[in-house]
Amino acid sequence: MPGRTTSFLRLLAATLVIGSGTGRVASLWFRELNAEAVASMLVGAVYLIIGIGLCGQSRFTLFVAVAVSATISTLLLYQQPFAAMHPAQQAAVAVDGITVLCCLAVLWQMHKPAAD
Repeated sequence: MPGRTTSFLRLLAATLVIGSGTGRVASLWFRELNAEAVASMLVGAVYLIIGIGLCGQSRFTLFVAVAVSATISTLLLYQQPFAAMHPAQQAAVAVDGITVLCCLAVLWQMHKPAAD
């Protein structure tokens, strides 16, 4: 059963990261083109690449997803408190948090020795 759970969590993390990346790239059409918008688009492109990698079997992608998602959400929270953020930013931080938890759960399941 852990195989099904890890597959589900990995697919959930991939879906969340791809959705977040798509939203960040699509935000270019709804805001003024400035340095912040371009940075958001670049982060979205990185998220899309990570999401594609999460569809595979690599552990490296899980580590990268945890590192990038945790870093981006920490930077957003460092700029302003969660309660003062725009709802779209709050959703992005929440998605990053769920992604980190899913990827860590998959890494933990892969780390545990298999029961005979």
